[in-house]
Amino acid sequence: MDLKVPITLADELTDEVIASTGQLDLASGEIRRVDYEDYDLEALGLPVHSPDYEFTCGTLSNNGKELEFKVTVDRVTGEYSVSANELLEIKKRAAALFRGGA
Repeated sequence: MDLKVPITLADELTDEVIASTGQLDLASGEIRRVDYEDYDLEALGLPVHSPDYEFTCGTLSNNGKELEFKVTVDRVTGEYSVSANELLEIKKRAAALFRGGA
């Protein structure tokens, strides 16, 4: 069973948003294969290292419905993840949202 789902990410800086896509592992909360859109990672470095970095959020989409959630970024490694509590909440909300509930 594949427990990885595609998500979009938004690294919020003071004056811009850096968009990317990735794969959320619903078993571990790890986010892998982050691919930045219109952002030169080699020249600019990780968004989390920018002095005006504020936060990161993720979005899970299904048939026009969206679920937004908080994403943690490790400032040392640049790895994206969601906490265990956030992951549990994502699973609950996604199940309700994607089957037609509130």
